[in-house]
Amino acid sequence: MSQRFGRIVDRMPYGSGSTGRLGTYVVEDAETGIRHSFMYADIVTEGFRTIRTGERVRFTVPADDPERAAYVIRLDLPDIEDYYR
Repeated sequence: MSQRFGRIVDRMPYGSGSTGRLGTYVVEDAETGIRHSFMYADIVTEGFRTIRTGERVRFTVPADDPERAAYVIRLDLPDIEDYYR
């Protein structure tokens, strides 16, 4: 599994997961243009697992599920003061 870089291009707030209440995100690979989906549980961070459309991320694509992104890491962490304005 190699690292990929991309940007979050969409968020579908409901409809995934066993209860239909988990959000699904879409990341577009910067090199290939291929879009991969992932759930908030795939976001690697301390604290709240949140991400916004337009943010740059680093991720991997599992060999057994090439339409999915995993181990998603935010690259554009906001300053705390700007985040809560």
